[in-house]
Amino acid sequence: MFGLTDTDIADLASDRLHAFSPPEQVLVRLADALTATPADVDDGLYAELRTHFSEEALIELGADIAQENYRARWNRLFDVGSDELYCPIPDHRPLKNADTAS
Repeated sequence: MFGLTDTDIADLASDRLHAFSPPEQVLVRLADALTATPADVDDGLYAELRTHFSEEALIELGADIAQENYRARWNRLFDVGSDELYCPIPDHRPLKNADTAS
């Protein structure tokens, strides 16, 4: 299996990165830095990235992040909404103290 689970997406949206590996955590920080206005990757973040990734890998990762940021901003110009392809699976845990006896 590959990709993100519903839990992963919820964790990312809530800035809960503890479940992700150190390389994944620093990539999320890179994506945040590159999508901020103004975009800035400080020397400390770059040094941390280099402990996990080669310069060639960072070129590719940076290009992917920049392309996704470009696409998202382009969609804002034309008010392109979601195509609703992603919908989290609802949590169906039983309610606490629910009286199920009839």
